[in-house]
Amino acid sequence: MDFDAMFNAQLNALKEEGNYRIFAELERQCGSFPKAKSYDDNAPDEVTVWCSNDYLGMGQNDTIRQVMKDAIDLCGTGAGGTRNISGTNHYHVELEKELADLHGKEDALLFTSGYVSNWAALSTLGARLPDAVILSDELNHASMIEGMRHSRARKVIWKHNDPEDLDRKLAALPANAPKIVAFESVYSMDGDICPMKEIIEVAEKHGAMTYLDEVHAVGLYGPRGGGVSEREGLADRITLIEGTLGKAYGCVGGYITGSEAMCDFVRSFASGFIFTTALPPAVAAAAKASVAHLKESQIERQMQRERVAYLRNQLDKQGIPHLDNPSHIIPVMIKDPVKCRMLADILMRDWGIYVQPINYPTVPKGTERLRFTPGPLHSEADIDHLVEALSVLWKQCAIAHAVA
Repeated sequence: MDFDAMFNAQLNALKEEGNYRIFAELERQCGSFPKAKSYDDNAPDEVTVWCSNDYLGMGQNDTIRQVMKDAIDLCGTGAGGTRNISGTNHYHVELEKELADLHGKEDALLFTSGYVSNWAALSTLGARLPDAVILSDELNHASMIEGMRHSRARKVIWKHNDPEDLDRKLAALPANAPKIVAFESVYSMDGDICPMKEIIEVAEKHGAMTYLDEVHAVGLYGPRGGGVSEREGLADRITLIEGTLGKAYGCVGGYITGSEAMCDFVRSFASGFIFTTALPPAVAAAAKASVAHLKESQIERQMQRERVAYLRNQLDKQGIPHLDNPSHIIPVMIKDPVKCRMLADILMRDWGIYVQPINYPTVPKGTERLRFTPGPLHSEADIDHLVEALSVLWKQCAIAHAVA
C-alpha cells in the first residue's frame, strides 16, 4: 500500500484550498526584537515580526535572560526526569508558589505547555469526577476540546460568550451531576473578552465548577498581570485558573492554579503530568523571574497598550478593516484563504513584514485574517511602515475597505 500517496493526496487538497501551512524560518536576535533574521529565500535578510505571542518582549528581557543563564550554570540543562522521578527541582516549587500567589490561590501545578495543562487538567477532571458534564464555550481552544474529548465525559456546547444560553444548558442537567463550565478570558483569534462576572454568576447559581483559560491574558491584564479575572476582581470566585508561561512571560510551559486539593488531585491522576519530563530548571527560574517582574512593573503593559491604540488608529485612518475588540489582538479581516496567503507572502517578500495567515481550521472558512500583535518593542515607525504596506496592497489586491 502506497502510504505516501495517501498522505500527499490530502496535503494537495489542503494546498488547493489555500489552507496549507508554510513556516517562516526565523532567528530571533537578542536586543533587536521584533526584528529577526530570516532564512527564507523569498524574504529580506531581516524582517519585522508582527504575529508573536511574546506579547511584552519578555523573551528579550536582560534580567530574565541572565536568570536563565545563571540557573543553567547552577543546575545544568534538563530536569533529568519526570516530576515524580528525580525531576522536581527547587525552581519548579518556587515557580508554583509564585503562580499560586499571582492568582490568589492555595496551590499551582506546572506543565510542559499551555496545551498540555488544558488537555491534562480537563481530561482528568472529566474522567475522574463521576458522571461529570463539561459545558464548553463553542469557541474554546483546541487544547480544551482535546481534553474534554479524552475525558469521555458528557460535553455540552454553549453559545460563545452567552451566559443566558449557559444558564439554559445548566438548568437542563441533573442537579446532582458534577458540572464544569469551561471558558476563556481573551479569545485569541477574535480578541474578544468574555462577560466573566455573568458567566460566574450563572455557574454559581447551578453549583458548577468554573474552569478559566487565561493564556492570552496573564501578564497583560490586572495590576499584577493576573489576567482579566484579577482586573475584574473575580479570581477568588473561579475554581481553576489556567495559564501559560510561553506568551506574555516570554518562556515556555503551562500551569493550573486552584485549591490545594484540586491541584493534588490533578497531580496524582493526570497522565499528561505524571509521564512527561519536567521543564528544564532554567526555564522555571526564568519564568519565576518574569512573573515576579510583571507583578511589579507596569511599563511593558502601558507601552503595549499605547502601541495597540496607535496601530488601530492608523488602520482606521486608512479604512483597513479590523475586528473591533477590547484586547491587544488586532485581526485584519481578509475572508479569503488564497488572498490571505498571498498578502502574507507579499508583505514578507516586498516589505520585510512577517505575519502568519490565519486560515481554516484555526478559524472558520470565510473568516481568514492576518492577526497582528503589536508590542512595546515595536516603534511608531514600524507601525507606520506596516500600515503603508497594507494600504498599498489593499488597493493592488482589490480588497474592500472599511466603511467610514
